[in-house]
Amino acid sequence: MAGILDVEQALLLLELEPPFDQRAVQLARRRMAKIWHPDIAPPGKQYEHERHLKAINEAADQLESLAEQSRGGKVTRNAVKVSAAAARAAREEAGRRAYEQEQAQRAANADKRKHDPFGDRTPDHSVVHRYARCLSYPEWGVGSVTGIYFTGEGDDIQQWARVKFQPGVRTVPAGSLQFVDFSKPDPSADRVQRFMTAAQHAMHEGDYPLAAQRLIYARDAEPANTAVLRLLTLAFWQAGDLAAAARTVRDWARVDGARPTPHRFAARIYEDMRAIDLAEEAAGRAVRCAPSDASAWERLGRLRLKLMDRQGAIGALETARRLGPTSEGLLDLALAYHLAGDVGAEVTACEQATMLAPDSAAAWSRYAHALTRTDRVTDAIAACERALHLTPPPGDAEVATLLAYLREQAPRVLPAA
Repeated sequence: MAGILDVEQALLLLELEPPFDQRAVQLARRRMAKIWHPDIAPPGKQYEHERHLKAINEAADQLESLAEQSRGGKVTRNAVKVSAAAARAAREEAGRRAYEQEQAQRAANADKRKHDPFGDRTPDHSVVHRYARCLSYPEWGVGSVTGIYFTGEGDDIQQWARVKFQPGVRTVPAGSLQFVDFSKPDPSADRVQRFMTAAQHAMHEGDYPLAAQRLIYARDAEPANTAVLRLLTLAFWQAGDLAAAARTVRDWARVDGARPTPHRFAARIYEDMRAIDLAEEAAGRAVRCAPSDASAWERLGRLRLKLMDRQGAIGALETARRLGPTSEGLLDLALAYHLAGDVGAEVTACEQATMLAPDSAAAWSRYAHALTRTDRVTDAIAACERALHLTPPPGDAEVATLLAYLREQAPRVLPAA
């Protein structure tokens, strides 16, 4: 079983400062596990996250065992220094021996090149990188590598690094680093992927303005990338910047206008902006792209209702009822028929809404109001009672008033002999 080389490296892996006890080690283990769990690794980096998390758990186990064996359950700073000094002395001795072996090998190679210059034509290149990005968390930016360390032994040696990023010093697996060569331009695809990953992290944390700021850089790299435009639209919309969201969704529709998704987003954004005419146009484009989508026809009908286009709303909502009726769409259809003066169609739509949603107080209330405009007083009373039964206390005062009125208007029948 591979182990951490010394206590000092274990503390660096867990980003923990001495003195420490078992509770501090457990909290550090949970904090690092949230960052380096393989389930949140970017594509292709799950193995690096898994190995790094394994090293973190081994370091935490070692520190917990050390804290349990220490006096008072706490490891002091002085004890860490003593242990680290002993480990450094051992590493220095191993390094000295390796250096002597390397010098001997170099001397042998020099002698071979002198007496056999054509024996090996392979050039020897060695490049030392200092600046790097973390592919798992590109929002940290470009950092400078402050130290490279190794853990494990045998075939299970793992390399990790301490890198100074803008948020602070982080411990990362070396395989997740991308070294930066400032002499070469950054490929646009890499830049897009980096900023999209950073934006998704920001959106997961609820920081939509920051996500939008990062996605702007991705859009500048590839202006026609539909995935970037979709995320940028959503980020602007959730951040409350409706004007920027409207501009972005227009760019998205120009690139991917044959699909209904950008037009649906545009309809919702324009509706939030109170630009109902533009929202109705976008909803119309959405139903032309997806004529079998009942929800798109319902949205178009609601927007036409807001524009007081009764016949247009009836046509759209009737199409939605034919494709896939919902209680909300049927109630909107009933409202359109009410505005058009067709009481019979209004009652039918409300009755169908109560069939689809028998536990909806709103549907039964609308059904009762529609029946009030007919001579079906008994049915209207039953609908009012059902609505009041489904409404939580203290109940719907409007429906209660309507029920009292209907009971006064109910025909009186003589009791049977």
